Amino acid sequence: MRRRIKHAGCKRKTAIVTGASRGIGRTIAEQLAGLGIKVAVNYASSPEKAKEVVEGIREKGGEAVAVQADLSTVAGVKSLFTKTVEAFGKVDILINNAGVNIYKPIQDVTEEDFDKQFNLNVKGTFFACQQAMTYMEEKGRIVNFSTSVAGQMFPTYSVYAGTKGAVEQFTRQLAKEFAAKQITINAVAPGPVNTELFTEGKTEEQIEGLKKSIGLGRIGEPEDIANVIEFLVSEKSQWITGQTIRVNGGFI
Repeated sequence: MRRRIKHAGCKRKTAIVTGASRGIGRTIAEQLAGLGIKVAVNYASSPEKAKEVVEGIREKGGEAVAVQADLSTVAGVKSLFTKTVEAFGKVDILINNAGVNIYKPIQDVTEEDFDKQFNLNVKGTFFACQQAMTYMEEKGRIVNFSTSVAGQMFPTYSVYAGTKGAVEQFTRQLAKEFAAKQITINAVAPGPVNTELFTEGKTEEQIEGLKKSIGLGRIGEPEDIANVIEFLVSEKSQWITGQTIRVNGGFI
């Protein structure tokens, strides 16, 4: 984790980062903790990885707890918020990073495939926002996760992209509801990012081919996404809400 300049007031803030045991979520959790923000590291089924993230944050002087919760159910979402408040007393920032993707041509998609993606990506995000409305005080920050694939035409991505289209609409339509409490809600839509989930099953040739479709000529790194998250949870973003920011290096 890089040494960062801590923002004024960050030590008084608490963040929930869903799906934070690895990949982009882990980097976000570590980066926010480096700013002095207390972090609830949510995971579904990777306790050892979540423990590793928490221990790494604590070793650097930050505060973090690992919170297991299945966000594909409303009960799991409520449990996440309850446990975070028990640990830190409040919730100021919500990063809805957790998600799942299953890439199949339409004729192979099962009801189970469909429900698994919508339950976590859509239902989980929506009801986490609902809990945020309950728990957050004024000037909170919510960042949802979409995907730059939502603006593409990729075979096998129909269900996954559909879930993210729903997330973008939640973000837009909820903006004025949250504005009553001066809470901003935005979404980020990453392009291809160098994580274990992205590279798994892909050949070097496939990855090089993807690079050619990115204007800046490289796959993104988790820090590229975390840097935008850092801005969106700061006071500098206080007049931005209801927006989706495509963080993708010019992915076309």
